[in-house]
Amino acid sequence: MEQREVVLEVKELTVAFDGRTVVDKISYTLRRGCTLGIVGESGSGKSVSSLALMGLLPRNATVGGSACLKSRIGEYEKGSVNLLSLDEKEFQNIRGCRISMIFQEPMTSLNPVHKCGAQVVEMLKMHEKVSDKEARKRVLHLFEEVLLPRPEKIFDSYPHEISGGQKQRVMIAMALVCNPDILIADEPTTALDVTVQKTILELLCELQRSRGISIIFITHDLGVIAQIADEIAVMYHGEIVEYGDAKCILHQAKHPYTQGLLACRPPIDSRPRRLPTVEDFMGEKGVAKRDILQPAEKVAEREKLLEVRGLNVEFALEKSVFGKAKKKLRAVDGMSFDVYKGETLGLVGESGCGKTTLGRALLRLVDVASGEVSYDGRRLDRMSRSELRRLRWKMQIVFQDPYSSLNPRMTIGQAIMEPLRVCEEGRGLSKSEMRVRVLELMERVGLSSESFDRYPHEFSGGQRQRVCIARALIVNPELVICDESVSALDVSVQAQVLNLLNDLKEHFHYTYIFISHDLSVVHFISDRIMVMREGRLVELDYADNLFNHPSDAYTRKLLDAIPRIE
Repeated sequence: MEQREVVLEVKELTVAFDGRTVVDKISYTLRRGCTLGIVGESGSGKSVSSLALMGLLPRNATVGGSACLKSRIGEYEKGSVNLLSLDEKEFQNIRGCRISMIFQEPMTSLNPVHKCGAQVVEMLKMHEKVSDKEARKRVLHLFEEVLLPRPEKIFDSYPHEISGGQKQRVMIAMALVCNPDILIADEPTTALDVTVQKTILELLCELQRSRGISIIFITHDLGVIAQIADEIAVMYHGEIVEYGDAKCILHQAKHPYTQGLLACRPPIDSRPRRLPTVEDFMGEKGVAKRDILQPAEKVAEREKLLEVRGLNVEFALEKSVFGKAKKKLRAVDGMSFDVYKGETLGLVGESGCGKTTLGRALLRLVDVASGEVSYDGRRLDRMSRSELRRLRWKMQIVFQDPYSSLNPRMTIGQAIMEPLRVCEEGRGLSKSEMRVRVLELMERVGLSSESFDRYPHEFSGGQRQRVCIARALIVNPELVICDESVSALDVSVQAQVLNLLNDLKEHFHYTYIFISHDLSVVHFISDRIMVMREGRLVELDYADNLFNHPSDAYTRKLLDAIPRIE
């Protein structure tokens, strides 16, 4: 890589909270117009190290080392300024102007009570003396530059009125409005669809070329890093364990942790029986070879468990004074398909296509406008509440966010036991018998018995997801709907949860409907894959057939957007 001017030089950066070190003497350089990818799992210190550069750490943080930002001619004395030695007033002159940050979740980063344009204008007027008219003009031009459709309309829209991808573009515009030298992007694409993710990455690369900015891109996904980074720093337990040219690290990784991160990504060209995990590489046992699966079984020859015919789900967009819907949105439009006993049916599509609504409609968690849903020959859409309640234990769901779907006031033992207690099957069991069943299932999903009396906030994201899986399985269901249940997890934790779901399916003969926007994950776990777009069924085929020979242009577009390490 061409040796360019150094913009930022970090030396032995250390961050500790109340005496506990979370970032331990990390060093790296960032050059003008280049991208440094910082990779690692949650808790590795990626975000904390970058928040230190922005002066955004809480008061109980102790920071050591140096982070020298090279000065612009005429703004500071020649040389550089140590970001770690600045007070809050000095940081206000640099933050947003010299160094900006895009945060992971744009909805929580944008103020919901202010319009998008006003929030970007506020950033501009903090650092430059411009009139309201000039500020609006510059922001609208920037909205066009970040490829926001209808800039005038979005300028006057509130955050909840635009999509996730559009909110992220507004955040990018806010970060760039004062022409910073450095842009820190903290997991900016983690929760986005693969197509939106691809456009955001392409946008960042184009803005970098046109403006000459330097980027620190933080993520846990090496596939994403491969698309954008010139150099990579791999962080593990607060330390940089591997650092250097991106191509060298991606193709000739030397540290076992980096090798593990690369290996646990679901491959595109094959379907291993199990995904390797980071622990396989960091432990003493070594790494087991990937067992390539044989072509998927002909599940369509099995007995049907679920039959869906002409399913429609509608939501009222506008109501009259009498509560009658004047304008409707059809979220699920004429869906017809079958689910066979013992199969995993993958359901993919972009955000807003109706995946989650369909999954909830199958369980009668949302009302169906028309169509038929039959479970094991019985019409769910015609059942009364009492009939449905008696059948409910056979159909369970694992939600996307394990933290918000768990009651913070209940221990995980109580949370897992609750469905057993309220279902008919649990009425004949004593409390001690139910506790034994819970402990047995906790052990099977990889949770220790000592965890029974602990609360959700005491667990990691992957552990909380295991709790949610155990809660769904405690009543021995036949059908389990996994709604984006691994989307927010690190790739290594994701591999553990996917292996767990496969193990449980093999042992208990569950039937899964696996909802996700990540096609590589769906390809790994599914027998068949169903593609949705704007509420309609686009394509349904066996996993390998759909990946190797997609028949629809939309499916090909989704497949092309998957981040690959070439």
